[in-house]
Amino acid sequence: MSFYSTRSVSIRETLASLNWVIILLTVTLGLIGVAIQYSVGGSSFSPWAWRHLLRLGFAVAAMIAIANIPLRSIYKSAYVIYAVLLIALVGVELFGATRMGAQRWLDLGFVRLQPSELMRIGTVLALAKFYQSVYVEDVSKLRSLMVPIVLILAPAILVYRQPDLGTAILLVVTGVSILFMAGVNIRYFLLSIVVLLASMPLVWGRLKEYQQNRILTFFDPERDPLGAGYHIIQSKIGIGSGGLSGKGFGDGTQSRLNFLPEKHTDFIFTIYAEELGFFGSLALIALFIGLLGAIYVVTREVKSQFSRLLVAGLAVSIFLYVFVNLAMVMGMAPVVGVPLPLVSYGGTSLLTFAIAIGLILCVDRQPTADIGK
Repeated sequence: MSFYSTRSVSIRETLASLNWVIILLTVTLGLIGVAIQYSVGGSSFSPWAWRHLLRLGFAVAAMIAIANIPLRSIYKSAYVIYAVLLIALVGVELFGATRMGAQRWLDLGFVRLQPSELMRIGTVLALAKFYQSVYVEDVSKLRSLMVPIVLILAPAILVYRQPDLGTAILLVVTGVSILFMAGVNIRYFLLSIVVLLASMPLVWGRLKEYQQNRILTFFDPERDPLGAGYHIIQSKIGIGSGGLSGKGFGDGTQSRLNFLPEKHTDFIFTIYAEELGFFGSLALIALFIGLLGAIYVVTREVKSQFSRLLVAGLAVSIFLYVFVNLAMVMGMAPVVGVPLPLVSYGGTSLLTFAIAIGLILCVDRQPTADIGK
């Protein structure tokens, strides 16, 4: 067999080994994002749609490349990846770029990254690797809890200081969910809830004024209709006005008349629901459910604890972002600045979710891989 024939067979085998259900669902959601960015831009690819499409192409290429990395290499690199991202968060603290009063970005000249987004993956990787080397009977022992707690709190505190309370909370929730799936005794979670509730007055006092206003506005948006409550009021107006079938693609007034701030990022679902209505919204939610369902199937086939917790942890992270974003724009949760995966505009966010899917595909290709201890 010639070199070119061998290479052709290798490429075909590689493509055949990929989970195309997950890939097609991911790409479909990304293309929906491009379409809505086109609408939000006034039926124009400028300024957001063409960039989202370009980033989507790069993200899909990165996703497939990651899917073909040996799982053992990812396992060995987990702590290194975590450490690099933690250093990046420290870099943000020291000399990060500031936008809209928040210091969350590292300006590398050719690209601007938001390490807090990528840290979600780093934390899941580190926790999954840690529990690979812990025996089941030792999971709930105090000495086995100290390292995971540090792995979760270290980045969460740095992200909170940016300030980015929403991402910090989701980091903690994702990390805690991995502890639960690893088998940590439930009494620790119950004790943590009691401590958290008891410390709420202290936590409230530590929040910045705008964070307190967001929470108060969640309970009563009308208390500040032109300030903290403006986003959510306009969002609910947009979603409600879409009705069952929507106003039509490109005909949303919340976008056209610029009533809704952050319409291309955190509140992109509002524009989608206004233009495509209840039925269109159900279709989008069904795509996310289908993606999460396909990921769940992967967890049932894996051999190692690392693989299981990696896939499950990333699935939880994706679910949390979808759930919190939809709840936020519908007034069911405080406004915390969480993007809708693959649909909202944002380069680091799109890349992060693509990397997450790439890692899931990697595990799916090597479900019985022996990664060692």
